[in-house]
Amino acid sequence: MSGAGAASLAGASGWRRMARSGRVIAGASILLALIICALGAHWIAPFDPNEQDILNALKSPVWGLDSAEGHWLGTDNLGRDTLSRLIYGSRVALFVAFCAAIGTMIVGTILALVAGYFGGVVDWIISRLVDLWMSFPPVVLSLILIVGFGVGIGNVILAIVLVDWTRFCRVVRSEVLVIRRQTYIDAARLAGFSHWRTMLREVLPAALPLIITLMSLEMGIAVIVEAILSFVGMSVESDIPAWGVMISDARADMYQSSWGLILPISAIVVTVLAFNLLGDGLRRSFDARLQQH
Repeated sequence: MSGAGAASLAGASGWRRMARSGRVIAGASILLALIICALGAHWIAPFDPNEQDILNALKSPVWGLDSAEGHWLGTDNLGRDTLSRLIYGSRVALFVAFCAAIGTMIVGTILALVAGYFGGVVDWIISRLVDLWMSFPPVVLSLILIVGFGVGIGNVILAIVLVDWTRFCRVVRSEVLVIRRQTYIDAARLAGFSHWRTMLREVLPAALPLIITLMSLEMGIAVIVEAILSFVGMSVESDIPAWGVMISDARADMYQSSWGLILPISAIVVTVLAFNLLGDGLRRSFDARLQQH
């Protein structure tokens, strides 16, 4: 049976397993809530995220002793509503996560397919390029690229893609090397399939479970990288709510109001956890090899 046919049969049972997977349900539920918050921030947020109320600065959440009416999660040092800023901050985090992961997947997967399928000199050149690129510390390289490109969401996404495509390429290439040795690949070539048709119809479907997992992990990494860059003022403008900006703003008053740090950090942790749960659940649902254990 061809890789596409095997993928189709595995997909049918995979969708059934996915519907029963606790990891998928938990991860997808959290992400759905985050997406709703991001898309409906204008209607959901109780306040304008940049509206200042100095008289109610550094108020604790509603369960604290020094809470302010209407500010469910308290306020920051300028009296801005923390809940509203968290909701609007999800826009930046999810936009960067999805765009960066898709860009990284496209670049890394294409190069991995070419390297793993053709092998030889092509594989050697791409592998050496990956080794050279991965010799630079990722965060430092991201900062250098951002300094060169300038501040902005688009440049943050581009920097993440340029740094993390190597992770995709190296892991997917290893998978393609295994798939390339399967008998149905030889059968496809004997049937007259071109190299590109074989890669797209036979090799790529077989590698999809791994690619899905890597994409979910990359989304979590992108959220963290964006938070780091916005923390140091190299991502979004200072008037745009972002979780990294919130952490940076809360540093000076962390002893007086620790919730200013705890809440955005918790938002980052929960978002990354959701991506990891979803990716692991999808991997377990669609990878036939994991069903044998």
